[in-house]
Amino acid sequence: MNMDGLEFSQPNKREAGSKSKMRAPPLLCFLNLLLLIVCVVSVSETGLDARPETVRFDTGGLSRESFPKGFVFGAATSAYQVEGMASKDGRGPSIWDAFLRIPGIVASNATAEVAADQYHRYKEDVDIMANLNFDAYRFSISWSRIFPDGAGKVNWKGVAYYNRLIDYMLAKGITPFATIYHYDLPLALEQKYKGLLSRKVVKDYTNFAEFCFKTFGDRVKNWMTLNEPAVVSTSGYGNGGSAPGRCSKAYGNCTAGNSATEPYIAAHNMILCHAVAVQIYREKYQAHQKGRIGIVLDFIWYEPLTRRKADQYAAQRAIDFYLGWFLHPIVYGEYPKTMQNTVGKRLPKFTKENIKMVKGSIDFLGINQYTAHYAYALHQTKKHAPGYEKDLNVGFAFAKSGVPIGPRVIKITANSAWLYDVPWSLYKVLTYIKEYYGNPTVIITENGMDEPGNVTLPKGLHDTRRINFYRGYLTQLKKAIDDGVNVVGYFAWSLIDTFEWRLGYTTRFGIVYIDFKTLKRYPKMSAYWFRELLHRKKH
Repeated sequence: MNMDGLEFSQPNKREAGSKSKMRAPPLLCFLNLLLLIVCVVSVSETGLDARPETVRFDTGGLSRESFPKGFVFGAATSAYQVEGMASKDGRGPSIWDAFLRIPGIVASNATAEVAADQYHRYKEDVDIMANLNFDAYRFSISWSRIFPDGAGKVNWKGVAYYNRLIDYMLAKGITPFATIYHYDLPLALEQKYKGLLSRKVVKDYTNFAEFCFKTFGDRVKNWMTLNEPAVVSTSGYGNGGSAPGRCSKAYGNCTAGNSATEPYIAAHNMILCHAVAVQIYREKYQAHQKGRIGIVLDFIWYEPLTRRKADQYAAQRAIDFYLGWFLHPIVYGEYPKTMQNTVGKRLPKFTKENIKMVKGSIDFLGINQYTAHYAYALHQTKKHAPGYEKDLNVGFAFAKSGVPIGPRVIKITANSAWLYDVPWSLYKVLTYIKEYYGNPTVIITENGMDEPGNVTLPKGLHDTRRINFYRGYLTQLKKAIDDGVNVVGYFAWSLIDTFEWRLGYTTRFGIVYIDFKTLKRYPKMSAYWFRELLHRKKH
């Protein structure tokens, strides 16, 4: 029987390699499911490296051998979302600590003070990855845990934590992939000079990055400078939906900001942060540390809503204003022409020296890819305050002629309203990058789906929809690789349930269930699905 990605073997009824499946009686299905849940709970609590032989997972014909030799499979999280100890052991506050104190900003007034407590439980999480046959862990380094004031005095307790984490990963055969900046700018720098809006941030960021290279680079060989700078720019400075919560009055409930200029200034400074950090790494560390460095960009695929030229242009404009905003300068040394023509003088300029640093400043490109949206041209009939959204001038839809672009991941709650299960979007994203940006080395640094945070443990463990999601996207990933796209790795988001920023604990992306009252870890069915997929054949 195949039940949304789960197969229950019927002894003596199936020949090896046969595709035929028997439909089991409902009672038998229930008993087998109960057996699986009991086993999963017991494995998570005892650390046993086993699961019942009566349970087999449908990988859709995929296996580790389906992908190129040396292909890296990993899981991902970020520091602020899992570590906890937000105000302890010397860590300074970040802009997110301050932002979440605004009344009504975060669901249920949640905080990241404890989160999943990976600061203390990192060994459990690394052990889980090793038992699930993962190769690597993508984590981030909290800037304010290393430099509580953003610069100057070092918090050596924070350094010691990352040394412990990295050393334990290596001891367990898990390769570290470190993100240097994942949303959590030290609050001290925001207060001192408005953070990413000041060119001063480039010096402080690159000093932090170099400290990481110098301190951890003997063991960390895979670096990512920034995570999703487009999200930081548009949500932090365009509509105020994320820290530091700045925007013009016309675009959000902000107390300060300018949506017409600040998103572009913050983005420009982040590109320079990235480029200078890469230059330092290449000049001083790469040769003897023998590592590589890249950036992580998010890329929702934008499909034209209709065949009208206006909608086709709108979809391309959306791609240029999200992906191209950062990738175009890195590949071609300038912003996309669509942005230059639309934004005009409000768009910062690269100097000749800037271009020398920025152009070619990646050894690999990280892509966070989840879904697709329809894009269509807006027809503005009234004057609107200048801003990033007006410049973009694109409307987004999740359905065409009443037909959704794909199944909505969460149908009941308002969480992740943007997230639809659209596997073909990954193929389109990768082939677009190959065609328009010279087929760079790509790593899928995030891909996954969520479920309601209040799901019970038994239902949370039975995450068959997540299995279907991963199987669909990995199938499209293999198709892209077969068609010549240079993808060398894939990371599931996320390893464990996390603090999901403004959604707090009301949504769960993990393949491992976290009981946020006891902090116990319970691998879900999707975790064991990955374990089967990534099984290493003995030669």
